Amino acid sequence: MLLGNSVVFVDGVRTPFGKAGEKGAFWQTRADDLVVKAMQGLLERHPNLDPSLIDEVAIAAATQSGDQGITLGRTAAILSGLPLSVPGYAIDRWCAGAMTAVTTIAGGIASGAYDLALAGGVEHMGHHPIGSEFDPNPRFLSEKLVDPGALNMGETAERLHDRFPTLTKERADRYAVNSQAKTAAAYAANKIQDDLIPVAYKGPEGWGQLNVDEHPRPGTSMEGLADLKTPFRPHGRVTAGNASPLTDGATISLLASEATAHELGLPVKMRMVTYAFAGVEPEVMGIGPIPSTEKALKRAGLTIDDIGIFEINEAFAVQVLSFLEHFNIADDDSRVNPYGGAISYGHPLASSGVRLMIQLARQFEERPDVRFGITTMCVGLGQGGTVIWENPSWSGK
Repeated sequence: MLLGNSVVFVDGVRTPFGKAGEKGAFWQTRADDLVVKAMQGLLERHPNLDPSLIDEVAIAAATQSGDQGITLGRTAAILSGLPLSVPGYAIDRWCAGAMTAVTTIAGGIASGAYDLALAGGVEHMGHHPIGSEFDPNPRFLSEKLVDPGALNMGETAERLHDRFPTLTKERADRYAVNSQAKTAAAYAANKIQDDLIPVAYKGPEGWGQLNVDEHPRPGTSMEGLADLKTPFRPHGRVTAGNASPLTDGATISLLASEATAHELGLPVKMRMVTYAFAGVEPEVMGIGPIPSTEKALKRAGLTIDDIGIFEINEAFAVQVLSFLEHFNIADDDSRVNPYGGAISYGHPLASSGVRLMIQLARQFEERPDVRFGITTMCVGLGQGGTVIWENPSWSGK
């Protein structure tokens, strides 16, 4: 089933992603202020757009309390200076929060309820460490509804290594090295910077401005990753080098019906084809993108061979490798995360889905020979999400 009214990705931006914790640039910055900065930066890129035309603001966060609470979409809209007539709401699908904000808004556009809307996400993992504010229902464990390891994302990644012996630590490390190298190349070629909104921050030495991501480690080598600690189990395979780091950051996108975009003279960077979410065993949540992608491809009447670019969230290298192996795609296939991924940039949970879209949109501009691309990610507690996009610059060849 394809969407009704054609839904388009007009534009997207994000803050630079900072290191979570006291040594990170955003330690003294509020999460909602990161969203506001991203929203203001996006609107400044479209000065002729009347903000009163925005029908909705959907902002995701995995932890909705403190500076990530109080109905983020509405509070961010007010703080960013949007007219009070613009409504907003908060949304949560853990790691796929921003992705779900986009697909939920897309459903509204497809049905004719919205013409123009903002969708994105934020996660300040320094202020809200994973699990620190959880109170899971004891029935999850007492009634054996989920395996105890399902509540530890690192352990779910180790379980993938257990389940699929061909997904070795060496392969995971090599994938991580390649991700770092691709990010370094993308930065060197100025592929990333134009979509980053600089953010002022206060650090130990006074005020500064962050205009690049803090996490990338250019020059990462197999030798450097070989002896890193395995924090989730003794003699494990998941390390800080082949997993995404803890990160603070926000993303935002502008979505519209295609007719509205043309009427207002807005760019059309991507056209949504369809999307799908799927559930899997929570203890191996990393395989979630496999069934969600299969479901989305079936809805679109496409096959995996029709996809020219894959933006896969790199929560853990082994999770990406499980996807690639299932679809018989080489670990170093050039179609996969051409600009690198979350292993280098970081993964501020609920914001990451729109980062994938921002990078895919840039790649579409460069690749008129590619018609279809996907953004896909695994989700805590055993889910996967996939959005299929069409390149409006496709040359038809």
